[in-house]
Amino acid sequence: MNLKKNKRQLVWGLNLLASMMYGSFAHAQSISFQDAERQLLQNSYSSQAYQSLEQASKLEAEAVKGVGLPRVDLNVRAYAFHSEVDIPLKQFKNNLENSLSQGVNGRLNEWEASNGVDLPAGITDPLRDGLNNTIHSGVGLIPDTSNVILEDQVIRPTVSVIMPIYTGGLTRSAKEIANIQVGRSQLSNKQQQDTQRFELIQSYFNVQLQKQLHAAALFNLNAMQQHYRNALKMEQQGFISKGQRMQFEVARNNAERSQQNTQANLNAALFQLNNLLQESSITELSTPLFVNKTEPQALNHLLKTFSQNSALIQKMQLDTQLAQANVKAQQAAKKPNVFAFGEYSLDQNENWIVGVAARYNLFSGIDKNKNIQAAELKRSATELLTARTQQEIENLIYKSYSEALSAQQSDVLLAQNLKAAQENLRIQELSFKEDTGTATQVIDAQNMLSGLRAETALNAYKYVMSLATLLQSHGSIAEFPTYIQHANTHYIR
Repeated sequence: MNLKKNKRQLVWGLNLLASMMYGSFAHAQSISFQDAERQLLQNSYSSQAYQSLEQASKLEAEAVKGVGLPRVDLNVRAYAFHSEVDIPLKQFKNNLENSLSQGVNGRLNEWEASNGVDLPAGITDPLRDGLNNTIHSGVGLIPDTSNVILEDQVIRPTVSVIMPIYTGGLTRSAKEIANIQVGRSQLSNKQQQDTQRFELIQSYFNVQLQKQLHAAALFNLNAMQQHYRNALKMEQQGFISKGQRMQFEVARNNAERSQQNTQANLNAALFQLNNLLQESSITELSTPLFVNKTEPQALNHLLKTFSQNSALIQKMQLDTQLAQANVKAQQAAKKPNVFAFGEYSLDQNENWIVGVAARYNLFSGIDKNKNIQAAELKRSATELLTARTQQEIENLIYKSYSEALSAQQSDVLLAQNLKAAQENLRIQELSFKEDTGTATQVIDAQNMLSGLRAETALNAYKYVMSLATLLQSHGSIAEFPTYIQHANTHYIR
């Protein structure tokens, strides 16, 4: 009896622990799948991060819109300088002496001519020699070199303008790359939203699955407990043996162990869902497991249209465009650049300069031809990877479509089997009471009914996940809530 009491206390303790983890029943929350999806997409860390990245890409694209327009800079140069220069004066002295001597001689000749006087050589020659000596002596006083010191402090404000005229297509490529990055960032945001939708479907309906499995295990435990009580009474009245009664006891204990395991799995599933939604008290989910009785969209339609809907394929196609733009940018790097320039001084001197310049790189240490070849190979690689990814998605669409159809067919058969199992259990219980059946037959019938309940839930979860995989592969997982609301749908409650 103490052992039985301890087991009951253990079950009670596990339930209490679960209630402590997820809050009291008074604070328990219930949430539908649609509300959970809305909450996740609005508040998740991933959503906020990718929204920021998308906005950043848009701002970067806006930032380069002005590339190719004139660049205007306000420049201020402040500097001080000191310079010492030795200026050679010997040649200057020789030139000066010759110039002065020639000038003196010329003047004497002009005076003689103007006055009609022809002075004798005995007078003019000493005069010329004396003047030349005087000039030579005077010029000789000048040093052969002169040390000149220049120093100043200058503040020079200027306005400069540079206008690209021809860049070989580099400007256009930069804008194209920025715009492609915006589109790629938007697709990345959509892709992560689809990923979060899939994760939520997996987590939300896993909770519903674990609830169904726990309910089936609890139902089986209660039934086995009742079977055991009935068997105990029948043993006391001498209708069955102790061995038959102990069979029911073992079956009850196994059912109790199974119930404890399902409770632990349910607690873990609830924790995962609460963690995903950044909550702590969600225990009840209002959207049940389901199986649509009508087929999903036509398989051929899904295979033909997935490339138009899949964010992954669209992003890879943009990667190809990005690689092509990079090829153009590498080709532009080989071409010359032509630009106009001008500068105007804002100081009192009002100096200015305007002109046109061209630049063509002859050597930089980088093989530009190999860069172009590498860019073309990357473009080719993105095209091939896109084609391969399309093949993989086609396989996944076909596989998940087939699994969804299989789950729909199984749901019909499981419903029929449930009715048969319920009737079989009723017959076996009646046979055992009339001593025409065995305890094993009753236990097997009870376990079969419980197993079919669990299998029905597992099959519904399989359908839900197959449908989610199908829609995510197709790029239309946002339409998942519409399948929940289909009129012809079997809900597992």
